[in-house]
Amino acid sequence: MPKLWNETVEAHRVAVRDAILNATAELVAQRGPASVTMSQIATEAGIGRATLYKYFSDVDAILVAWHGRHVEGHLAELTAIVSGREDVGTRLARALRAYAEITFHRGRHSADLAALVHRGEHVVEAEQRLVDLFRGLLAEAAGSGDVRGDIDPAELAVYCLHAVAAAAGQPSQAARRRLAEVILDGLRPR
Repeated sequence: MPKLWNETVEAHRVAVRDAILNATAELVAQRGPASVTMSQIATEAGIGRATLYKYFSDVDAILVAWHGRHVEGHLAELTAIVSGREDVGTRLARALRAYAEITFHRGRHSADLAALVHRGEHVVEAEQRLVDLFRGLLAEAAGSGDVRGDIDPAELAVYCLHAVAAAAGQPSQAARRRLAEVILDGLRPR
């Protein structure tokens, strides 16, 4: 069993929560979301069931929290790319390629898990943050002449995100990179 006690109460709570989320993700990967119980999660996390219930009411709540953490990680990755020091065209290409990879890996979840975690307010907020991230990048790229300026950057952002959704079905990283290039071609000024 892992030792989960830390220097402060808050650090301890974060460590316990992370252990719960990690244990749940591991169990779901092994068994599927419908086969995981709270008892299994408590055992895998190295905590008692009573402690587990202090943090989460059921497996679904844990999976939603795990997904929220997962999405935050992706948004942080994309934010770092967008706010990098390269020229805007390079950052846009990198962001589209990175989002294509994220989309591909998201598509590998089971339908049951996807149906459970891809709903709710946290998903709506994350999607809006994603649109805003790409909108800002595209507005900057339009200002520098790297992308067309005749279409509102918000519309282009939605176009990009929907076009990148095709990456979920692409069999290779090379195919996903080519898809990103096609999207970039569509964004270039006429």
